[in-house]
Amino acid sequence: MAKVSAVKYPSWSKLPIGGVWKEGSSDRYETVKNPYNGEALAEIKLANKQDIDEAYKKAKEAQAKWAKVSAYEKAALLEKVAEIINERREEIVTLLVEESGSSQVKANVEVDASIGDAREAAKYPFQMEGTIHPSIIPGKENRIYRNPIGVIGAITPWNWPFYLTIRVLAPAIATGNAIVLKADSQTPITGGLLLAKIFEDAGLPEGLINVIVADIAEIGDAMVEHPIPRVISFTGSTAAGQKIGALAGQHLKKAALELGGNNVFIVLDDADVDQAVSAAVFGKFFHQGQICISANRILVDRKVYPQFVEKFKEATAKVKVGNPAEDGNNIGPLINERQVERIVKLIEQSISEGAKVEIKGEVNGQLMSPFVLSEVTNDMAVAQNEIFGPVAAIIPVDSEQEAIEIANSSNFGLSGAVFSGSLERGIEVAHAIETGMIHVNDQTVNVEPTMPFGGEKLSGLGRYCGEAALEEFTTVKWMSIQREPRQFPFS
Repeated sequence: MAKVSAVKYPSWSKLPIGGVWKEGSSDRYETVKNPYNGEALAEIKLANKQDIDEAYKKAKEAQAKWAKVSAYEKAALLEKVAEIINERREEIVTLLVEESGSSQVKANVEVDASIGDAREAAKYPFQMEGTIHPSIIPGKENRIYRNPIGVIGAITPWNWPFYLTIRVLAPAIATGNAIVLKADSQTPITGGLLLAKIFEDAGLPEGLINVIVADIAEIGDAMVEHPIPRVISFTGSTAAGQKIGALAGQHLKKAALELGGNNVFIVLDDADVDQAVSAAVFGKFFHQGQICISANRILVDRKVYPQFVEKFKEATAKVKVGNPAEDGNNIGPLINERQVERIVKLIEQSISEGAKVEIKGEVNGQLMSPFVLSEVTNDMAVAQNEIFGPVAAIIPVDSEQEAIEIANSSNFGLSGAVFSGSLERGIEVAHAIETGMIHVNDQTVNVEPTMPFGGEKLSGLGRYCGEAALEEFTTVKWMSIQREPRQFPFS
């Protein structure tokens, strides 16, 4: 791509590689655009395989020193990161709105979640504990030490770029690692460059965070196949995650994968319909539905189905669509035209399969107002695919058991929700759903810094956040100490 003449943020044109902010070595450029109005935000000269190699080698050098830094210094740095994010909230929110199409509400939620993860990560340096255990061998002492992995390779997405990047950066750095991050080329500022600068401003030594913005056609699998990283963290589509997981396995690297979802929102016959509708509208349309844990299939018992559909339509009609920079607008643009085209095809196919259109949304460029489809069956396109857009698919079910069977028929298992007038009944149904996360009398879009985040089946491997992050970004070493001469059967 040719270089453009003018951009809004010319300062975001370089990449932090090996402790130096510099242009990538590729001949290609990437223009970062506002998905709402097409404004050119930044122009970045892309990285190539040579840059990736340099980043990993410099990261390894820096990590050896960082691992020896005291827990108190690491913790103080993470607390400073949280403080800087809070101080720069307005700037970060503006960039999220402009670069990712986030509404004001979504951008602020993303900042809050990021602060929470940074503060939680500040605890991790004090959890790099060693333990002493007895031995079956006389005069021996066994010790177990928790150590950094070393260097982590991370690939992050565009939909929650700031949060889904710090969710990896913060625990990786807190536990003594270095990182090479490939930010999505659609959101490289909020998805990598800005956070690298924030960590730098907080006092992080050079070379520990490296950011790559590159064209996959040019770099291929270099991020995963390079010999230095021992963990590959990926958040994105299941198809890409399967490939990355296979490559990591071939090279005996650990893969932490948070992938797609086909999340159910179940409304049982005894549910408070008003509360269920309120939660479903938020869980479906928050950030245009471009969230891996959005409600994808809304399963409603036939006894309350007509009432639910009517109230859902009324609530959806009040959701405001437009420029995400304006207060009050809940739905902004989809990230690119390909996504719009894909979603429109899913809608058209489902209508041809028999879905009833309750609300026919409008498409204006990358701006899509909500579509509501009723009488959907689980074999229709909108039920079989992760929509990732403002399209509600409402499926009638005849019983609690049918809802469970439909929920578990999917190859995905990321998030879910169950609404019931009886908490115990809701909990029992939630236990029956094959998923990594599920919420009773709440919607599907939840994240907390201390709670394990991840999925089952094709929704991924491993968990992020809380104590789970320690497991993903550290390793353990068994050391035995023979304190007195040992008697061997022969020698």
